[in-house]
Amino acid sequence: MVFVIYAICPVAEVIEQCPDRILGNERRRTCPKKCQQDKDCANKRQCLCDGQCGLSCVAPGRTCPWPLPPGQHFDAVLLSPSPSFSALLEVRCHSGYTMANSLDAMIRRCQGDRQWSGDEPVCIGSVEVKSAVPEAGVSCPLPDDELLSVEGSAAAGATVLYQCATGSVLVGNSENFCHENQTWRYPHPVCQRVFCPPPLEVDRGYLVAVQKSEYKVGDIIYYLCKKTYLLDGPNQVTCQSNGTWSAVPFCRARCPIPAQRSRVIVGGAKRWPYDLTDGMVTHGESVTFFCKHPQKHCSFTAAATCSDGQLTAPSCYLDPTWFQYKLYPHRLVSEIDPCDPADLEEAQQ
Repeated sequence: MVFVIYAICPVAEVIEQCPDRILGNERRRTCPKKCQQDKDCANKRQCLCDGQCGLSCVAPGRTCPWPLPPGQHFDAVLLSPSPSFSALLEVRCHSGYTMANSLDAMIRRCQGDRQWSGDEPVCIGSVEVKSAVPEAGVSCPLPDDELLSVEGSAAAGATVLYQCATGSVLVGNSENFCHENQTWRYPHPVCQRVFCPPPLEVDRGYLVAVQKSEYKVGDIIYYLCKKTYLLDGPNQVTCQSNGTWSAVPFCRARCPIPAQRSRVIVGGAKRWPYDLTDGMVTHGESVTFFCKHPQKHCSFTAAATCSDGQLTAPSCYLDPTWFQYKLYPHRLVSEIDPCDPADLEEAQQ
């Protein structure tokens, strides 16, 4: 596979929203090796954003402990397909219990040290005081996330809907309710950016794109086939919102016509194979052969189609000998009169 580079980015793309290496009061005390790009890492590790550790050398295939042991007064639910690096889980207190920050739920992320972020949850009994009428102007705090939009009112007693910007997916609850004590029923969801991996290679073809380790949703790349090969499928593919590419095309080979001394029908015209370019037809093209009636001196036709370099003549076709071709060209099956339809029906019975 050959990449045709149309543009070169002078500055490497910066991973967005990745903090500097500041641990603060987090439970973890050590961070993996600091990095700026994948080549700074060894042992198949990648340079990824690892929470408060910033850009670090991480083995993405490693997993955090799951399932977790049963907790006291809370349940843990995995929000990602697997408990691998960067996966999210939700910890929710049972009814009547809250955490120290008065919230009844929290989101934890699988870190590079194979541990879940944040402190171990502790849910304690709470007494909810309900007021008959919400205070005027009381509202819940809105999330500060440029990828996350909120539809609806954040006033006490109101419900909002969340939506992520194009190129990202919502992880968490898509709906939330503002309590009268100015807290949300659920933690705000997270918008995770979606990327596509490098596109697949195509045998006997070229990939026309800027070479990158990952592509954004909506990015388009193009495919070209080498000389003599036919593109089967779209000449461009797009990075989709689910992180996969749209259908990738194929480069199909031409087929040699398995006839040397008999005319055939190609494109509606009766021709000798050597009159065609290289004696071949393109992928998907049909070739009609002439076959001889088993008892009578007449001919009938049978077709075959080229499929990626393979074209097999019909079983009824027999290529004339060199002797027949040179001395009796007018007796070749392709040159004699066609059979009467009644003769063909009789032969098939």
